[in-house]
Amino acid sequence: MMGKTVSSEENGKLTKWLKSKRHEKGHTMRSLAQVLGTPHSFIGKIENQERRLDVIEFLRYCEALEVDPYEGLHLLKDEL
Repeated sequence: MMGKTVSSEENGKLTKWLKSKRHEKGHTMRSLAQVLGTPHSFIGKIENQERRLDVIEFLRYCEALEVDPYEGLHLLKDEL
């Protein structure tokens, strides 16, 4: 049975990966939010696991960071 995905171990790994990629690319929460056209609180909620990304948001997030979304998905696939 699947539990709440916001606080799941898998979501934690994905958000940690996204945060590390944001840092690698030199983005602050505010600068990434600006690229995405969202409030910076959106980024904070994602990184603090208060909110999860749907598939389309995940793809846009990766595009904004200029990272391959498959890299992040492979982290999750290895856990299954």
